Amino acid sequence: MNDSEFHQVVDDHLMAIEEALDDAMVDFDYETSAGVLKLAFSDRSQIIINRQEPLHQIWVATKFDGHHFELIDGQWIDNRTGEELLHLVTKSIERQSGVAVDLKGIA
Repeated sequence: MNDSEFHQVVDDHLMAIEEALDDAMVDFDYETSAGVLKLAFSDRSQIIINRQEPLHQIWVATKFDGHHFELIDGQWIDNRTGEELLHLVTKSIERQSGVAVDLKGIA
């Protein structure tokens, strides 16, 4: 995958996450800017999801740890734990905010 394709795939994925949060009408702030999706919670903690172009990865930073995801067979997989991106983000949102959101059904 070239850089342009990588940017399009990541942008589509971040947009799908943001749309799922819109649909869920969550009670926390989030915004995407320059390829970075920031979720901000009432305790001032954040989850930051951003692209790492040189490595063609998505990186996620939570209150508890950080993860690097690679696109494998159409899924973003953590290269350390093997966890899928949307599963980790769903779990992290609930852990940090207490809000249950289901992101697993988006592409």
